[in-house]
Amino acid sequence: MPQIIKNRAIVDDNWIHVDADASDLPEGDIPEGDIPEGDIIVPLGLWQDRRSELLERSGRLGVRLAPDQQPSLIADDLSHFDVVAFEFPAFKDGRAFSHARVLRERYGYKGEVRAVGDVARDQIFFMARCGFDAYEVKEGRSLEDALKAFEDFSVTYQPAADDSRPFFLRS
Repeated sequence: MPQIIKNRAIVDDNWIHVDADASDLPEGDIPEGDIPEGDIIVPLGLWQDRRSELLERSGRLGVRLAPDQQPSLIADDLSHFDVVAFEFPAFKDGRAFSHARVLRERYGYKGEVRAVGDVARDQIFFMARCGFDAYEVKEGRSLEDALKAFEDFSVTYQPAADDSRPFFLRS
């Protein structure tokens, strides 16, 4: 079973990513009945195309947003998702940092916010500050080493999604 970092620990990951690539079909064209049972994370397009079918199935549901897809696109549906995953297609693409913060602060989302894709140790501490609590570290990178990212800084000065109080108000 694959593993991820979640809530600052290495845990088994039982979520299945439903990708159009896996079935060689364009997004949204996965035949009826081909959506697996269990806990799944689907791309936004599949959620939009097959919403009622996805809501009727058993298992928990998550949605995955590409960097150019704003959290506002799922704001009215957040109660249906146990996971919101944001894609990091490349190290230099940081739009999902802002999206996670908006999801937590503007929309009050309390479920799991997961980073997927090119997730590197260098980013994890800052992702946590923006509201991420789960990380699918890029293949080939050590989860144990990535976990140490939470120890990189002992003090933060600015308020953020992980602590909205400025430094001078913390004890």
